[in-house]
Amino acid sequence: MAGYRVAILGATGAVGTELLQLLEERQFPIAELKLLASARSAGQTCTFGGETLTVEATTAEAFKGVDIVLASAGGSTSKAWIDTIVAAGAVTIDNSSAFRMRPDVPLVVPEVNPDAAANHEGIIANPNCTTILMAVATWPLHLVQPIQRIVAATYQSASGAGARAMEEVKVQSRAILDGGEPVAEILPYPLAFNLFPHNSPLGPNGYCEEEMKMVNETRKIFGTEAVRVTATCVRVPVLRAHSEALNLEFAEPFSVDRAREILKSAAGVTLLEDWERNYFPMPIDASGKDNVLVGRIRQDISNPNAIDLWLCGDQIRKGAALNAVQIAELLVEKGWVKRKSAR
Repeated sequence: MAGYRVAILGATGAVGTELLQLLEERQFPIAELKLLASARSAGQTCTFGGETLTVEATTAEAFKGVDIVLASAGGSTSKAWIDTIVAAGAVTIDNSSAFRMRPDVPLVVPEVNPDAAANHEGIIANPNCTTILMAVATWPLHLVQPIQRIVAATYQSASGAGARAMEEVKVQSRAILDGGEPVAEILPYPLAFNLFPHNSPLGPNGYCEEEMKMVNETRKIFGTEAVRVTATCVRVPVLRAHSEALNLEFAEPFSVDRAREILKSAAGVTLLEDWERNYFPMPIDASGKDNVLVGRIRQDISNPNAIDLWLCGDQIRKGAALNAVQIAELLVEKGWVKRKSAR
C-alpha cells in the first residue's frame, strides 16, 4: 500500500510521543512523517523506523502536502491552526476538546461508531479519555439491551494532565518520602499520596468540565439523547491508566453471565476476573496495553435492572493516541482520506 504524508502536531508531548510509537508498531502506511511542535521544542530529535527525525516549529508551510494531521497539542493550538490545515486539504484527527461537540465534526470511537468518520469535513474529533474507555466497555451491552442510565466514578491518573504532571508526581513522592513538602506547579494541589476531585472548571450545575464531557460525548457517540449519564471524576496518585466504576441501568434485568459473555468477545475489551483471588483490573495491568480491561461484573443489589462493572484503560494509548491512530487506519481502509502523493 502506498504511503500517506502524516504530521503529528504536538509531537513532543506524552500523547505525541505515543502516537509516534504506535504509528511504527502498527506499521501505518507512511510516505513522509513530520513532527511539529512549538518553537521552543523545535530541534529536538526522535527516532522512527530506524531514522532520526527533527521536530519542526509549526508553520503554515509545514502542512502543505500533508494528508493526515494527528493533533495533540491542546485546544488553543488546534483552533489556531485548524483553518490552515483544512485549507491545505488534510484531515485532522484532533485529541483536544475544541471540536468534539460541533455538529459538523464526527466524534469517533472505532469500536462503536466507525461509520461516523465518513461524514468528516476535514476534522474528526477524538473523544475524552474517560469517555472512550467507558464507551468501549458499555457499547457491546447497549447493543443487546439499551442502557438507560450510567453512573460513573472515575479514578484518573496523572497522565491525563500530561508528561509534566507525571513527573511532578514522582518529584512530590520523593519529597514526601524524604520528609519534605510536596510542591504543586502543574496540578493545582499535590497529587502524591493524595487525591482530589477533577480540577477542570466547575459549571453552574456543580459538575466540572471533565464530568460533562462524559455526559455529552457519550450521547453523541451512541447517537442518542436517551442515555442518562452522571459522573464524578477524581484525580488519583497513579502515573498512568485510568480506572472507572460504572453502574449501568437497563429497562429490564440484564444477566451478569450474559454481560460477561458479551464482553469476553467484544472488540477492544479484555475480561480480567479472578474471583477466588479477588483480582480484577488494576492500572498496573492496563498500562501499555491497547485493550480496556473489564472485570468485577456483578448484580446491583439495590436495583434488579442494574449491573456494576469496573474497568481500567491506558489513558495515553486507548484513551488518546491509539484511538486517534485507529481512526486514521479507518480512513485509509475505507478510502475516506485523499492521498496527495505517494513514495
